[in-house]
Amino acid sequence: MVKVMMYGCNGYMGHVICNLIKDMENVTVAAGIDPCPGDQKEFPVFASLDECNVDVDVIIDFSAAVAVDGVLDYAAAKKIPLVECTTDLSEEQLAHLEEASKQTAILRSANMSLGVNTLLEMVKTAAKILGEAGFDIDIVEKHHRRKLDAPSGTALAFADSINEAADGKYNYVFDRSERRMQRPQDEIGISAVRGGTIVGEHEIIFAGTDEVIEFKHTAYSRAVFGKGAVEAAVYLADKPAGLYDMKDVISAK
Repeated sequence: MVKVMMYGCNGYMGHVICNLIKDMENVTVAAGIDPCPGDQKEFPVFASLDECNVDVDVIIDFSAAVAVDGVLDYAAAKKIPLVECTTDLSEEQLAHLEEASKQTAILRSANMSLGVNTLLEMVKTAAKILGEAGFDIDIVEKHHRRKLDAPSGTALAFADSINEAADGKYNYVFDRSERRMQRPQDEIGISAVRGGTIVGEHEIIFAGTDEVIEFKHTAYSRAVFGKGAVEAAVYLADKPAGLYDMKDVISAK
């Protein structure tokens, strides 16, 4: 039985993940951390990490960037594996995360969905063939009106995956409104849509002469991110110190 600490247990994704785990036989939420009060839980909830006196096998953090440094310090000091799901981290926090991974296992991904991470590998393969054949590449992402950052971290992950396959030859272009010129071949256009309650949609377009190939992922519920986080936690619980990502989880299936 894998014992999970859910950091941010009273947030939306905290509720999603805790409800998912209720129906699982090999994992349980042993403790929750959240400074904001919430409804009654089936496990003890602490306002801070320092107050927690429950032994756990792995931490899932689905909170906010402002809390990440404290979670990293705690996980490293206690040598508890950490699934870090919080996005929009600064360069300093990413460096902190890498340093903490020398003390314990840490898994971080721009997107926790198994489908998205499978698609990341698929577009990388496509880019090796279609990019060399001169296809233009654009990425269009759509999210709900409350999402603050643009483009999404997942859209940038798709661009980075493609660029990795192309030995870094592409530049990212986020706005063409001020340009009056033909599109060069060494660019990836990235566009963001914000509206309504769209959970998340990413479309990768390879446009060639007389043909277009499109890859698309649509999330209809945030549960897809929760499922990936739980699978990552089960995978990471017994792993040695180091930096992991969702590719490791998928390859272990």
